[in-house]
Amino acid sequence: MKEYSRSDLACEAAGSGAWETRGVERREEREEGCRLERLTVRDEEGARALGKPRGCYVTLHSRPLWKLGGEEYDRMTAILARELRRLCLPREGISEGFGVLVAGLGNAEITADAIGPKTVHRLTVTRHLHEHDRRVFRLLGRCQLSAIAPGVLGQTGMEAADLIRGAVQAVRPHVVLAIDALAARATERLASTVQLSDTGIAPGSGIGNRRRAIDRESVGAPVVSLGVPTVVDSATLIYDALRQAGIEEPDDRLRRVLENHRRFYVSPKESDLITSRTAALLTDAIEQAFSLG
Repeated sequence: MKEYSRSDLACEAAGSGAWETRGVERREEREEGCRLERLTVRDEEGARALGKPRGCYVTLHSRPLWKLGGEEYDRMTAILARELRRLCLPREGISEGFGVLVAGLGNAEITADAIGPKTVHRLTVTRHLHEHDRRVFRLLGRCQLSAIAPGVLGQTGMEAADLIRGAVQAVRPHVVLAIDALAARATERLASTVQLSDTGIAPGSGIGNRRRAIDRESVGAPVVSLGVPTVVDSATLIYDALRQAGIEEPDDRLRRVLENHRRFYVSPKESDLITSRTAALLTDAIEQAFSLG
């Protein structure tokens, strides 16, 4: 049942029948150590079938990201950087004047939600150098990167979308890159999947705490999202276990059990390490993606 299958991932958003809808195009590609799934939602029919806005969704399936090292890490960094460039950059490439505002979404005090803020913390921003020290800016060899970690409503009393819109008005970036921790349905996707999209993002939607969407309309600039799933709804785990046991439609007693567990979310025991290493990977991919030349 769909109400027990919460997920932020487009590849999990609908049943297999959605791929047969005329308005949804799905392609798979394989690279060494990685599988890429490309979904394009072309019209309103496709949007209804998938339950996602029109646009492009790229999902990278890997072995656990936090276990990557050496050549594996470098390959994944390069793949992520390439896909970011495809979604964010004009075909003619970038110049020194191209601006990117990186928004690290989430609560930095909650480990499983801290990928966005931790990525922003590691990022080498360059916009101020373009204005104040061109020599150092050119030595770094990147376009104008600025960053914000807007926190969450309970910390600031303000929607993240409002804070990002203010930053957009101040720095006038060509694109906003929103980074967030996501919810998945399948446990094997945790910290093993990266989703990119050119449709923006609705923070908290995967855990039933949807905040105002961060997209072109709400912030005043194109928004590309970059996310990694770190949690699974515990009710989803129970429901999947029931299905594996042959129970497709829970009775009233089982429904009460499912509803009672909708307040809990499960993350891997290595959550601290996952957040830290994933943030490092995303930072390296962003800095590579927005290098000049």
